[in-house]
This record gives sequence, C-alpha cells and structure tokens, in this order.
Amino acid sequence: MSAVLPPPFRILGPAVPASPVILSVPHAGRDYPPALLAASRLSATQLQLLEDRHADALAARAIGAGFTAIVATRARAWIDLNRHEREVDPEMVDPRPAGDTLIRSAKVTGGLGLMPRRLRGSGDILHGRVPAACLAARIAADHRPYHAQLSALLRAARDRFGVAVLLDLHSMPPLAEGSDLVLGDLFGRSAQARYTRLASDLAAARGMRVALNTPYAGGHILQTHAAPARGIHAIQLEIDRSLYLEADLRTPRADLGGIDSLVLRIARGLADEALAQDIGVAAE
Repeated sequence: MSAVLPPPFRILGPAVPASPVILSVPHAGRDYPPALLAASRLSATQLQLLEDRHADALAARAIGAGFTAIVATRARAWIDLNRHEREVDPEMVDPRPAGDTLIRSAKVTGGLGLMPRRLRGSGDILHGRVPAACLAARIAADHRPYHAQLSALLRAARDRFGVAVLLDLHSMPPLAEGSDLVLGDLFGRSAQARYTRLASDLAAARGMRVALNTPYAGGHILQTHAAPARGIHAIQLEIDRSLYLEADLRTPRADLGGIDSLVLRIARGLADEALAQDIGVAAE
C-alpha cells in the first residue's frame, strides 16, 4: 500500500488576501517521501543541500503581519516547483519519453530539472529511473495544485486591489561576487521597474549588497504567474543563506539575522507602492 503523503503545501495568513502582495516559498519543503528515500543513493541529510534551507522562516514575520503565503512542504528532491512540468531529463524516466515532448533547458542539463538528477559533490541522486506513471502522479499531486493555488491567490489579490505582486522567496549559497541578495524580474519582463527598484532600495538601505537578475533572473514561477499588463507583477528574492543560518548552513540563527524583518519591510513597501499606484490610476 502506498504511503499517504501530507499536503504538498500550506496556505499561511489570510485565506482571502488582505494585501496585494502574495509570498511564495517553493523550495523550503522538508517532507521526504519514503519512495524518494528508498530510491535515493544519498541520505536525507545530503538531499537537504537542495533545499532553500528554512527559507519559510523568512516569511514568518510577514505572515504574522497579515500577508498571505503559499509554502511548499514537499522536498525539492522530490519535485521542483520552479521548473516547467516538461523540464525533465529523459534519462531519469522509464520508459524514456520522446525528446520532442520535453524542454531541455540549461537547468535540466545541469542536473536540476523538475526531478533533480544530481547533487554537486555527491553525484547522481537515484539508483535507477523513475516510472513514468510515478512522475505523472507527482505532477498531478504536487506541481499542478501548487501552481493552481498560487494563481488563484494572485487573481484574488488582483481582483480585490486592482493589482497583485508576487514575492517569490528563495535562498542561495554565498556568491563569489559577494552579493547578499539577488532580485530577479526576468530582466524587466515580470514586474514594472518601480517594484524591483523599491525592493532593491529597501535592501540596500539595510546595508545589503544587491544584484539584479545575475546570476538568478527568475524561473518557472515568474514565467508562469507574472502578467504585468494584467496587473500581476512578480519578483524573485534570492537571499544569501549565510545571513540567516549558522555556519553549518543548516541551522537557523536565533534571530535569523534580521532577514525576516527585511522580508516584511519589502512586502509592506511593495504593498504600499501597489496601492498608491492603484489609487493614482483610479483618480485620473
């Protein structure tokens, strides 16, 4: 009998958005299904290196202040919600799918597709291939519901406030170039520049070194849900995890380095900007 898995995500904060800003945390899930651990060459501890470790804690202050967030619970090693459902390495699936049905992106080539194939320094994750039916079940149970719920939250916020802003929250390993935070807006395609500029200014005011779109411009979540022409904007935040984790890069600092307060400040700033703009447009 198959194990019954917990829900693939949680909705935290108001079920009906009380703000135009919605937070998404797709890579902090810590639920490792038994089927994954049984098929993995690597331990759960090794697989944790794929996580945006405890990035969900960075949204806690914003949630407590009344913002709505969707937080994935399933581990990224099981399925990556920031990839297209066709961003699959064909060598991982049995039977091997036809190449013209898949998206062979740079992420897939690098081993980080919808199902991550390898972990840097540890090699391949799985002993063998994943049955096609099992992959389809993951997509149906985890991937599509997450995106459907995120889409519904953004529509609800846009319908209520005239505009919605998605803050897609991630963490990254320390970068050689020294950036503390990378803002991604798909090079201006996923959000009006004023939103990205505001987020950058708020982070810089806290003393953070901010980069824009390099090396992280945004992934499938921004590509799917951003629609600035229809009043839905989306920004990805990649935060250096050494700023809120202990030196082991696994254990949260007691105060999270104040990064949760920064996320709240950015969320509030984006909400104020969105509402001010909406009022201004209505007054014209």
